Amino acid sequence: MNPPVTLKVAATPTAPALVLRPWCTEDVAALVDVYRDTELRRWTNSPMESEGDGLKWVWDQEQGWAAGDRLAFAVLEAAVDAAPPRLVGNVVLKHIAPGEPSAEVGYWTAAQARGRGVASRALETLTAWSFDAFRADGLRRLELLHQVDNLASCRVAEKNCYQFDRLLPSAPPSYPLDGHLHIRRETA
Repeated sequence: MNPPVTLKVAATPTAPALVLRPWCTEDVAALVDVYRDTELRRWTNSPMESEGDGLKWVWDQEQGWAAGDRLAFAVLEAAVDAAPPRLVGNVVLKHIAPGEPSAEVGYWTAAQARGRGVASRALETLTAWSFDAFRADGLRRLELLHQVDNLASCRVAEKNCYQFDRLLPSAPPSYPLDGHLHIRRETA
């Protein structure tokens, strides 16, 4: 079991700082609001119609941290003014097991944050942290999967040096279309 951690991503000249931290119940209202986006719903398979759905989803993420096999982070962006940080995405490291050489990463970005490098910056931070945190447990490779028609996810994968490995066959109903498997290997 790994204790929850907070990861910080520095600001750039064109993008505010990001904070990656475990999900908590205070995120539920923002989570449900973000899930109103039809584009996000297209790529995810978690129902998110109500606060109850949001609470269950956050609870599932907390259980993943407790078990140490699914480490999901809310991605928060520092506000320009004195407002509290706002939810702009999610990154997750999943299928982690001691002695296993590979695990999987995933992500999504809120509509208001797309096209600003949020997913790429958060994924790069998660990737570096994952290799550092789980190197002693044997982690040497991270896998990233997305549907073939999710071109934005493909661009994020490639930008973060996740190399295309192979085409995966569809597996309806969860994965109605073929997918891409991208892989990033530890370099150090």
